[in-house]
Amino acid sequence: MDWKIRIERMEDYKNTEEVVRSAFESEEFSDKKEHILVNRIRKSEAFVPELSLVAESENHNIIGHVLLSKVKIVNEKQVVESLALAPVSVVPEYQNKGIGSQLIKTALSSAKNLGYQSVIVLGHQDYYPKFGFKKASLWDIIAPFNVPDEVFMALELTENSLAHVQGVVHYSEAFS
Repeated sequence: MDWKIRIERMEDYKNTEEVVRSAFESEEFSDKKEHILVNRIRKSEAFVPELSLVAESENHNIIGHVLLSKVKIVNEKQVVESLALAPVSVVPEYQNKGIGSQLIKTALSSAKNLGYQSVIVLGHQDYYPKFGFKKASLWDIIAPFNVPDEVFMALELTENSLAHVQGVVHYSEAFS
């Protein structure tokens, strides 16, 4: 099976949201509202259109989506811009074929090419480290809510970009 990854277009929005909804439909740790989150992020100041990517099948159906949006890491002395990776979605019948991994790798590469320095993710402790994510607490970066340390992670897109960064991650209002 072949697929290609490309930037999401406005005419894709409805199909993309259906992909996101179906991807999380049977997930145990989901509020089943990820598709609404995607819609809200697109309408927010945190949205970076070039970092909303879709996987498209050979017959031009959208089968996956990834979104990176702007966040801030804040402490009393500084505010540093970063990105949040959320959500990553692949329709159930195409899961476990490498599509999600390819979406993530492409999104991270695109973010780096656009000049972003780091990415934050709240996700599975056994999945995201394969992309280079490490516990955010290693940099004294903490979540704005109570989550286990091992599932709140960060990735430096540029070496040592988080060396002098610490604080609380502030997500866009779209996440509220």
